[in-house]
Amino acid sequence: MANIGLYIELKDGVFKKSNRELLTLARKEGRDVHAVIFGADVQPYMEELKGVRTVVQVTGADLSYQPDLYARTLAAVIAEFKLEAFCGIYSAQGRDLFPRLAAKLQAGLVSDCLTVDLGARKAVKPVYSGKLLAEYQVEGGTALFTVRPNVIAAEAPEGGVPEIKTVALDNGEPLAKIVEIIKSASQKIDLTEAEIIVSGGRALKARENFAVLEDLAKVLNAGVGASRAAVDAGFASSDMQVGQTGKVVNPKLYIACGISGAIQHFVGMKTSKVIVAVNKDPEAPIFKKADYGIVGDLFAVVPLLKQELQKTLS
Repeated sequence: MANIGLYIELKDGVFKKSNRELLTLARKEGRDVHAVIFGADVQPYMEELKGVRTVVQVTGADLSYQPDLYARTLAAVIAEFKLEAFCGIYSAQGRDLFPRLAAKLQAGLVSDCLTVDLGARKAVKPVYSGKLLAEYQVEGGTALFTVRPNVIAAEAPEGGVPEIKTVALDNGEPLAKIVEIIKSASQKIDLTEAEIIVSGGRALKARENFAVLEDLAKVLNAGVGASRAAVDAGFASSDMQVGQTGKVVNPKLYIACGISGAIQHFVGMKTSKVIVAVNKDPEAPIFKKADYGIVGDLFAVVPLLKQELQKTLS
């Protein structure tokens, strides 16, 4: 029986929601699942990891993310446990780590997967700026996949408590080293994992006007995004950018306020389950792509939406 490996990504020690989607995918295969965590203490995550066979705990003096050391360690784990498929999240870290891992293993990698069949070693992903979906199959070696967040319905963990095996972090000298991570103060909710996103475009006119969207986002417990035009104009920080040159998101609800709907933005959010557009231009392209549209000034419409939602949710 083939073995499946998962890279469990933590953010400031917090178990990411998308890990639950990976675990759901792996458990459905009915195979031995080995979950790899870099951490000094894995006990806080054991409830989430029920049903996997082994938790591979990577320990070391300094476990801060260093891509070369992480890739070498994961390559050694994959070899030791004879993993035929290995999955991670299509996150900023996943996009950095998995190509390095593929190079070290000389293995095939399919990134940004919408569906994955681990048994058949196949995956479907968008290509050509999301205009087409392509199916890939990895032949030979370990098959590597990164999965887009919010495409798998996460199920509650069930099964026995897994065995814990400890391995040491590779202690070699990295080719490149991260010396500092500057965290953004603007984004409280990770857009790639957010279930609801409120985004604004150039029509916001000024950075301080994003407060209108932030007030609505607080009511919905949503993340706040922006178009490239808003970022280039200095109205929003680059970590808020959604689109071809920004983040690819997949929320249940995407509210686009004052965004025209250019293809460069659309490819970053087109897989949203429901798209709502607010724009005063009735000919804006976003209305052809939205499930619901409101023609009106966002500075009038968004506060009204907030008020009605507060009444409904209170």
